[in-house]
Amino acid sequence: MAEQKASSGWSQRIAALPRWARLVIMAALLAVVVLTSKWLVLILLMALGLWPLSLLLGLGILALVSTRRGGWPWMKEWLSTRLRGLVIPALAVVTALIIGGLVLMFTDQAVYRALGEGQILEGLGLAFGNLARAYGALYEGALGNPVKILEAIGRTLSGEGLRPLLGAVRGPSDSLVQSVPYIFAGLAVALGFRAGLFNIGAEGQIGVGWLVAVVAGFAFAGLPAFIHLPLAIAAGAVVAGLWAAIAGLLKAKTGAHEVITTIMMNYLVYRMSEWLLCGPLEFTQGTCRTQDVAEAAFLPRFLDHPVTLHWGFVLALVAALLTGWFLFRTTWGFELRTVGANPDAARYGGMSVAKNFVLAMFLSGSLAGMAGVVQGLGITHNIALGFQAGYGFDSIALALLGKSHPAGVVAASILFGVLRAGAGRMQSVAGVPTEIVQIVQSLVIVFIAAPAIIRAIYRLREARREEAEVTVFSRGWGA
Repeated sequence: MAEQKASSGWSQRIAALPRWARLVIMAALLAVVVLTSKWLVLILLMALGLWPLSLLLGLGILALVSTRRGGWPWMKEWLSTRLRGLVIPALAVVTALIIGGLVLMFTDQAVYRALGEGQILEGLGLAFGNLARAYGALYEGALGNPVKILEAIGRTLSGEGLRPLLGAVRGPSDSLVQSVPYIFAGLAVALGFRAGLFNIGAEGQIGVGWLVAVVAGFAFAGLPAFIHLPLAIAAGAVVAGLWAAIAGLLKAKTGAHEVITTIMMNYLVYRMSEWLLCGPLEFTQGTCRTQDVAEAAFLPRFLDHPVTLHWGFVLALVAALLTGWFLFRTTWGFELRTVGANPDAARYGGMSVAKNFVLAMFLSGSLAGMAGVVQGLGITHNIALGFQAGYGFDSIALALLGKSHPAGVVAASILFGVLRAGAGRMQSVAGVPTEIVQIVQSLVIVFIAAPAIIRAIYRLREARREEAEVTVFSRGWGA
């Protein structure tokens, strides 16, 4: 109660200020964040790399706050309220890692040979050694080496500059970079689910956004960065949204199911981009790729090499906040969710089902297109044949894993980004194929889609009706 009164008091004070004063405060806060973004990102990367210490620090701060709020009962209630819904996803991830580890341990010929010769202990030793080496490389590739991070912090404080620390936090940086397109694509599919639509064309929409942003990035050379970069971003997002809106219009006017139309539109993008990249847009003959975008259209990076984290990560977080605000705080979002829940009731209530279908597909396509925009302007700076990386199809799993909620999608995207970033090092250091990570990802989705499996394995009680969180799926084929 005290916390609610304090928060409401602050909100009332801010709301009582004149509009110009609130704008000045927001502008000042934004300026402070931009000016200190380099150091904020560096702290974030260190916190990710040293996540056990960060967790202990957070619990310590929470314990201090609880001494003023009611002690242990308040802290217990606060934690249970916020963590209750994370039990099944956390156990799903752990179980998937265990099963993936078993696959990794017992698919090695040396282990088979030792077990076949009756050398049980030697075979088990080899198996557990493979597991430790593979998962150790996976962890270090995704989150870095905590010991090296602490050593780098000491060297930086001793006057050696940021270079040692930047090298030590490369793993967390790569994980967040990999999560950026996942966040945008996951939000795209989740928004479609909320409207009762199954946008399975995110992969093609990513390609459209990527292609248009890159073309805008080199076609308008000479513009200042503050015009060129927003122009390229807006072009990619809007054209991708218009491309997806075609499926929404077909759904609204003819009843054509969006699963079929978006799948077919994926192939249109593949073949169209193949012709463009190996023909009119090919920069060097035989490469099937465009020229690089102008530097004015680069998404700036926060820190120097080897840290590749760019401002696309901030755009992804802002997109998640805006998506949540739109869905749960606006009239249009309410109408969109109502159409998704029951189109007949929405139509009876005076809502335009057709308009919401087109709007939902446009917004979904724009978000998916942003996944390609940030890749083209922030990482590759061009687009080449074979640009498809599977983000669009993985986004379906992210929307399901995140329960079609923006916050859940962000968390699931960071998890997939961590696994994807660590997979490369696991393959290069431990010689383990990246398909092991795909097995883990697939098992996580299976366990999230069928939580009864996790409840049966760990003998968890069934969730009470008021605690159960309903996952939003699209309607069936007969809709």
